[in-house]
Amino acid sequence: MTGSVVIVGGTAGLGRDLAAHYAAAGREVVLTGRDKARAEQVAAEIGHGAGGIALDLTDPHGIAPAVADLGPVEHLVLAAIERDSNTVAAYDIVHAIHLTTLKLVGYTETVHALADRFTGTGSVLLFGGMARIRPYPGSTTVSAINAGVIGMVRTLSCELAPTRVNSIHPGIVGDSPYWSGKPLDAVVAGTLTGRLATMANTVSAAVFLMENQSVNGVDLAVDGGWR
Repeated sequence: MTGSVVIVGGTAGLGRDLAAHYAAAGREVVLTGRDKARAEQVAAEIGHGAGGIALDLTDPHGIAPAVADLGPVEHLVLAAIERDSNTVAAYDIVHAIHLTTLKLVGYTETVHALADRFTGTGSVLLFGGMARIRPYPGSTTVSAINAGVIGMVRTLSCELAPTRVNSIHPGIVGDSPYWSGKPLDAVVAGTLTGRLATMANTVSAAVFLMENQSVNGVDLAVDGGWR
């Protein structure tokens, strides 16, 4: 392998599990979090030589300096997310700007900052979400930015070729730290599989998008066929 696997938002949840997968497979893994000590702690817990650095997507001007010391990159995963409930009736402009900056500007600036180090044989994977097509009260910002991820895949796959660009859109991941233990029977009943996606399901789908050399420009839903 000719480059590292960089996972932005790799200190918790799906990003952490994906970092652990690649580290255990013997890949050079660099994970990021907003807090340097936390990123380094999680990297040490994962082991296998994983490294951790500080990177704040809501401070786009600081992204290039944060990744300046990284070498060749085989795969870039943009997994950092924040949850939000922001209605039009009680619109929080500050929070909306924060979240939009994180996911649209921050994701794009990270790609820009690392583009000259992509090996050309790997991929960029963006995390979106199903609120883009399944909105709920308070999801205005979340639905808009996750729909924006689709547009980012379209343009980035053209601009970065031959580096592949895909996105993954998990539904409710039943055993994730956020959802575990919550009453989700109604959601389960709405799936065609009769069960929720798991962390392992979602990580394996992410690996597929990252590794399959013929998968490019794909926006993959992982939700059990939720209707």
